[in-house]
This record gives sequence, C-alpha cells and structure tokens, in this order.
Amino acid sequence: MTGLNRSTLRRLLELPQIPSVWEGDRRVLTSGAPIDPAWSESPNPEGECILWVDGSQGMVRAMDVVPIETGHEAIVRTLLRAMEHPHNPGKPARPQKIVVRDRETLFYLRGVLQDLEIALDYVPELPLIDEIFRGFQDATNARPPALPPQFAEELLAKADLLWEDAPWSLLPDHKILEIELNRWDLGCVYASVMGMLGMEYGVLLYRSLDSLKQFRQRVLSNDSMDRMEEAFLTQDCLFLTYETEDDEDELEDELEMLEPVLKPVFGNLHPLEGIRSFLYEEEAIAFIVALEAFHRFLKTHRRKLINDNFPAISSKFKIPSPEGDTISVKVSTLPEVAEELYAMVDGDESELSEMPMIRDDLVPENSYLSLGVVPWEIVEQLRLTADHFQLDEPTQAGDGLPIILIQTSRPKAKQMIEEIEASGGLGGVCFNPGSDPFVGDRYDLGLLQTQNGDLHLFGEFDEDDPTHAQARKKWDQRCKKTKGICGLLIAKGLTGASRGNPSLKDMMALYEVRSLSSDDLGLGLLERKFAVDWM
Repeated sequence: MTGLNRSTLRRLLELPQIPSVWEGDRRVLTSGAPIDPAWSESPNPEGECILWVDGSQGMVRAMDVVPIETGHEAIVRTLLRAMEHPHNPGKPARPQKIVVRDRETLFYLRGVLQDLEIALDYVPELPLIDEIFRGFQDATNARPPALPPQFAEELLAKADLLWEDAPWSLLPDHKILEIELNRWDLGCVYASVMGMLGMEYGVLLYRSLDSLKQFRQRVLSNDSMDRMEEAFLTQDCLFLTYETEDDEDELEDELEMLEPVLKPVFGNLHPLEGIRSFLYEEEAIAFIVALEAFHRFLKTHRRKLINDNFPAISSKFKIPSPEGDTISVKVSTLPEVAEELYAMVDGDESELSEMPMIRDDLVPENSYLSLGVVPWEIVEQLRLTADHFQLDEPTQAGDGLPIILIQTSRPKAKQMIEEIEASGGLGGVCFNPGSDPFVGDRYDLGLLQTQNGDLHLFGEFDEDDPTHAQARKKWDQRCKKTKGICGLLIAKGLTGASRGNPSLKDMMALYEVRSLSSDDLGLGLLERKFAVDWM
C-alpha cells in the first residue's frame, strides 16, 4: 500500500480541521448520466464516479470520473482535492470524520490516512450521495430519446436508404440541393452532402442559405480553434451523420475485411440552442419527408449528375407524410449557389493550384498502423528479401530505422505497393497539425508524399492521445539520429499472432525515404473544411 509523503502529511495537517462528517463513495455511472465534465479531471467522463460530500454543509467538495478498473488510489486523490482544492464555496479543510459504505475502501483509507487525525467509520447507507445519484438518474431518465419512438424505425430506414444512394459519390459539399417543404415551420431546406473524400459521411439540412454561406465564410476566414468552434455552433441546420464501428471479427489474409457497422446519428444545430444529438417530433417528420424526396431526386436524375455535372434540374414529388397525408415536395439543384460557394474556397486560384492534393485512398481500410523501429540487422535482411526502395541512405545510429508500419491483407498490400509505384514511388513521410471545426478536435495528421506530388493521409491521431504523443516523441528522436531518414514498411498478416508483430516473411516492402517537415511541403494547419476536405 502506498502511503502519503511526509511533506504531504505536514501540508494536510496544517489545514484547519472542521467539525463535519464527510461521505465518500464510488459508483458505476449509468449510460448517459449527466456529469458536468468541468467537475472531473478525467477527459472522458465514463466509468465510475467518485464523490466526496460534506454532510454538515450539504455540499459536494470534490468529484471525479475514473475507469472502472482504477484502484483505490483514485478515491484518495479525490479526497485530497476535496481537502485542499474543494469546489466552491468550500474552503480548504480536514474533516473530523469520514464515513464510507464499502469495507474494503474503509480498510484502505485507514492505512493511508492514519496520521491525519481523522476518524473513519463504516455505514450501510450514505443519504447525501444516494440523493445526488438519484438526481443523476432522474435527469438521465428525463432526457428525450435520440429519435421519437413512433418515427425511429422509419428514420433509420431512410438513413439506410441514403447510405445505399451514396450521394457523396456524386455531390461535393458545395453542390447544394434545395428541398421545398412548406411545412413544419420550414419553407425550404438546403442539403449539403458530406463524404466525397471518404472521411465523414452525412447530410446537413440548412434552414436558410444565409446560414450555410455565413458558416462557410467564417470557417474560411478564421484560423484559431476558438473561432472555428464558434463558427461551427452558429450553423442553423438539421444533420444526419454516420458513425462507423469496425467489425471485430478477423478474417484470413486473402479475404476482404467486413464492411463497417454503421450507426446513423441525427441531430440539430442552432446558434441559440447549440448542438443536440436528438430530434423532436416535428423535426423527425420533416427529416423523413426530406430524405425521401432526396432519394427520389437522386434515383430520377443520377445520370445527369455524374462526371462532376451539376445542371439546373427541378422536380416535384408526392411524398407520404408520417402524419397520414401526402405533400408535394420540390427538389432543385442550385448551380449558381454551387459556383458561389466554390469561389469562396477557390478565391485565390494561383495559390490553390500550388496546394498539394491530399488523398485518403492509398492505405487500405481496416489496416493495422503503428509508429515504431526496425533494428538495423532486420533492415539489412529486408533489403535482400522484400521489395526494397531506397531514396536516401540512412545513418545507422540509434536502435534502428524509424518506420511507419502498415499491415493489411496480402492482396491489399500488393495493391498499395503498385499504387505507390504508379505514382513514381514514395518521396517522404510527414506529420502535420490538423483541426476539425465540426467537433473542435485537433489532430496530428500522418501523410505520405508520392513522387508525383500527391499527399496521402495514412492516419489521424488525436493530439491529446498520450500513447501517440509518446510514439511521436520517439519518432522525432530516432529520425534525428538517422539524419532525417525513416521508412514505410508494408506487411501482410493482419490477423492472428502476426497482427502488429509481422515476421520477416510477412514484410512485403520497405521504403527508405526522408522524414519531411510541414515547411518542406509548404503546409500550415490543415483544416477539415465543412467536415469533408483537409485543406
């Protein structure tokens, strides 16, 4: 059992001891429990909630959310915060007595707190904490469902239909369709499709063209995350996006990987309401009708929209409403608006033409990806046994050649190698910062540059991910030792014991190239514009 440092003990003993009894407990959170993230030190509020409550003053002194498997140390850490850094209006203090309802926790606390002159006791019930958690549960139960139950099945069916239509294969996000409803307090909605580059799929139904244009203009004119997030929250639209959950079943190398499991997510954005991932009844009804009209329009006019065509088209459809009647819905393309929106991005044609193309179709889906190192003796063998492409001679220093490992099935690995060679070979590897204004996230983007100048995205790494941060730190250190030379290792053997640890016979190609900086490529912060393109 780890004890408190002597300096910590002295510091805590200097706190005034108040005549109060504190309750302490940790409890599993039910799904969707409304814990304010500001009260927790955990970036992901899920798992178990730790509470320390002052029973005499009837207030929460400290609260945290930890993974279920976290040990008893977490409850002590939260207690020390309750003493030294309590939530307002509490002042730093030691309690006279602590009560808990778990005997194992009591035993642990007695060992750790034995020198703090605090009485500890077991009680079967903790009335204040019980009341707080009842409040959490009541608030959770009071939340409306993500979709109104009577419309959920039909909405999900329309979402499946949209996925099958794949409008993102025809329409980039600036090619807007006007859907005229004249019902449910909606005149026209303006559909903007996400997903042409395969990063995030869905459709946004803007309630006005002004909202759509203003959002795009704000995104293009702002470069700080705070302003990007503010611009995101000023949108006025209904949205449907698709979250993907990769199937965990593993297949043999020669078989294709299973298609990802899709989870449609509906919601609403409004400058005064913010974002919410559920729909009210009228919104659900309007969404059902709009998606059906969208589907019929695509079915009728798909041929006219291929090969980047976007002519002026308008059609009316009789759509059955979930309310029991039939309404006439007009759907139209807006070529002039498309040109206007594209011009916002393409404002400086000479500058845009110099930007490298960023693609997301080189690395196979469901590949295993890691940053690591290959010992020099293995590098020497790979130069003889694998397809080997050496652009630069590395300095053999440190523990080996820093590499990006991409592991997939044999057919997909072979195809990836062929595509790299068709592009003239691999020129270098780069990491570059990126941001997503739609969710406010920042990324470390992994990029491969081929000799034809194209950039290929091989990974989006969360900037706050400690595992990736440590891997990037080691990557930079190793590249410094090799004088900027690194490698791309393409391997087969995605399943079984080989996954993440390919043997020499699994390693199909090694590219020894230069590690490039953002300055080498002329890149700054890459932003995911309108949730689709990295620019």
